[in-house]
Amino acid sequence: MTNNRNVVLFIATSLDGYIATEEERLEWLFEVEGEGDNGFSDFYSTIDTVIMGRKTYDWIANVDNMEEYSYKDKKGFVITRSSMEKDQYTTFGNPDLEPFINQLKQQDGKKIWLVGGGQLVTTFLEKELIDEVFITVAPTIIGKGIPLFNQGEYQSKLQLEGVKTFNQFVELHYTVKKK
Repeated sequence: MTNNRNVVLFIATSLDGYIATEEERLEWLFEVEGEGDNGFSDFYSTIDTVIMGRKTYDWIANVDNMEEYSYKDKKGFVITRSSMEKDQYTTFGNPDLEPFINQLKQQDGKKIWLVGGGQLVTTFLEKELIDEVFITVAPTIIGKGIPLFNQGEYQSKLQLEGVKTFNQFVELHYTVKKK
């Protein structure tokens, strides 16, 4: 394990740039014919920490019914302004993101996965805290929904590192060029 770990956005999107419908549903994603787990296991083995916003955490908790938390084998952080107690898998809080992320990146370990959601991704982009981006594009147009990238005060230049296909899915891997 090494320090100077990367923060990685790993996410799926429709061809027209949405990560979910307006109702926060993903059926459109699961209707696409993929290949195996579409590279998820390979990616998941490269991380040891997950970071997400509260809405994403609530969505995952609702889907999983917390019977079997999806990321129980990883160190978890939920960034939220709400007062929530730490549970057995996750620490909740509203830290000053730049020092918090820089401290995490200096610790020994694997990559850090920015799971979502949209508001948190925007904040990470504005503060230039993302090092790599994996976007898996589904050949589906949903017309409206929750956008992958919200409007914000950021611009990022990316370097294409690779393209993989998983049947109908296309995974794009980029590194973020630092200013």
